[in-house]
Amino acid sequence: MNDHYFSSQPHTVSKPRTITVRLAGRDVDVTTDAGVFSPSRLDPGTTVLLKNLPAPPAGDILDLGCGWGPISLQAGLEARDDDTEVRVWALDVNERSLSLTRENAKAAGLTSVTPVLAQDIPDSVQFSAIWSNPPIRVGKDVLHELLLTWLPRLVPGGEAWLVVSKNLGADSLATWMSENLPGAWDVRREASAKGFRVLVVRNLEVPEV
Repeated sequence: MNDHYFSSQPHTVSKPRTITVRLAGRDVDVTTDAGVFSPSRLDPGTTVLLKNLPAPPAGDILDLGCGWGPISLQAGLEARDDDTEVRVWALDVNERSLSLTRENAKAAGLTSVTPVLAQDIPDSVQFSAIWSNPPIRVGKDVLHELLLTWLPRLVPGGEAWLVVSKNLGADSLATWMSENLPGAWDVRREASAKGFRVLVVRNLEVPEV
């Protein structure tokens, strides 16, 4: 069986390394490893996403497919800089990814980042934002199931910021979300750079008074 970064238990021999990446306006040393997504660098798609993200809103933020944690770390660092109360749920199926994110958050002094499996997130939690470089290579069926599971848990007015390669179907995915998400949504292309689209998906539901 092939070993993918979206395997729950990677069979690839562990080879930890330290790399320096730019997050929240500063250089940050992080630990990565074989068997996770983009272990040698901050991947181009995530780089494009991080450059376009707004400030993290207060509340619960979901990093869907956290890898070794760059999106979660940026959210936690920026929230701390701005004195914003957040809880970042760093979600992945890969146990090695979760361990690395936990280690990197601890090294950065971030208590706001919580690495989790899907079943660890209480059903009652709704998200003020979802930030993600989603795992496109899991295949359309699995990807669509992920998006239909998590995007509807955005609070009214909440936004998901997703980065997707144009060559891997960013435009068709935007159309699919517009047509298949339950309820009222606005799906727009916020930015395009280096072959990637940044898609913003906003929950248009009106908050209950």
